[in-house]
Amino acid sequence: MRANCWMGTQRVEVRDVPDPQILNERDCIVKITSTAICGSDLHLYNGFMPTMEKGDILGHEFMGEVVECGRAVKNLKVGDRVVVPFTISCGVCNACRAEAFSCCENSNPIPQVSEAVVGHPLCGFFGYSRLTGGFAGGQAEYARVPYADVGPLKIENGFTDEQVLFLSDILPTGYMAAEMCDIQPGDFVAVWGAGPVGLFAMASAKLLGAERVVAIDRFDYRLQRAVARAGATDVINYEQLDGTTVVDALKELTGGRGPDKCIDAVGMEAHAPGLAYAYDRTKQALKLEIDRPIAVREAIMACRSGGTVSIIGVYGGMVDKFPLGSLMNRAITIKTGQTHVPRYMKPLLGRIERGEIDPTMVISHILPLADAPKGYDMFVNKMDGCEKVVLKA
Repeated sequence: MRANCWMGTQRVEVRDVPDPQILNERDCIVKITSTAICGSDLHLYNGFMPTMEKGDILGHEFMGEVVECGRAVKNLKVGDRVVVPFTISCGVCNACRAEAFSCCENSNPIPQVSEAVVGHPLCGFFGYSRLTGGFAGGQAEYARVPYADVGPLKIENGFTDEQVLFLSDILPTGYMAAEMCDIQPGDFVAVWGAGPVGLFAMASAKLLGAERVVAIDRFDYRLQRAVARAGATDVINYEQLDGTTVVDALKELTGGRGPDKCIDAVGMEAHAPGLAYAYDRTKQALKLEIDRPIAVREAIMACRSGGTVSIIGVYGGMVDKFPLGSLMNRAITIKTGQTHVPRYMKPLLGRIERGEIDPTMVISHILPLADAPKGYDMFVNKMDGCEKVVLKA
């Protein structure tokens, strides 16, 4: 089969690779019809996530048709159309029984790798390095889906791939980011990052009752989409602040108090004008710091006292100049985590069916799988108004 493979920093190739096989009676094989490039795939593309090896198949957002099932998979059959969550969850461990699916204790077959980096095993993910199990990803013609009796969601309502594909990751991720904020009617919510996850976080914040939502980014076309498609009421382009800071701009919008809830939908590759970016980028390049935590620093410093900061952007390890004093002394609550995707898939499918949210709002480009390298180049360099690339296998 053909698959998009990581071949080094900022180098991917669509190559011939062996077809996946059933390895466990709880596996199934999915013939992929649609997949996508996630913002977190760019962390792999840019070489910031360790334990990648040349030839690794990328991609953790995908859907398609079941073409083979293991003997223990009773909930699916050949021909079913499914969306596959990016988290691989066994369904029987303590975490899975508590619906904390991204904390699954059994799905990572090489737990010692992540134990060495973050202290405990990480859940298995598709296409996301050996930290998360080294599973082949879904930017391919076929994929093996472990624990297929737990994660995949059958699609039986006739919706197009584009309407439901993002139930695999970014729609539940944006929704969980907003849900973790415990949004109350009238709340002012600030969202760092107007990429696809940020847009879904904004739309979800509005669904959950936020009165005002401010989008923070450096690209005008993204901010325009945030207003037009995701319900943002205010925008801040931090490269056009003319000497002031994002924190000052947010205080001005909120009468000096700061946003009630702040969402970091940026993660480890944040940008900023001036010395803040230069400091973190230099330390990251010298491998003295894994992440550039500019967005989360700003979120903590901007949030009103007693407010909540929700971190859904991906981080890989250690950060510098973390404002712990502001966090502690002002009673800021931090909530974070990889998304417990299966918990959200059915409820969000219901919201799509009722017309409460339109996932297609984030799509800017649809390309064939063979053009995956072009898609990565467009996404990382923000060419041609690129917001979200869907690949057709």
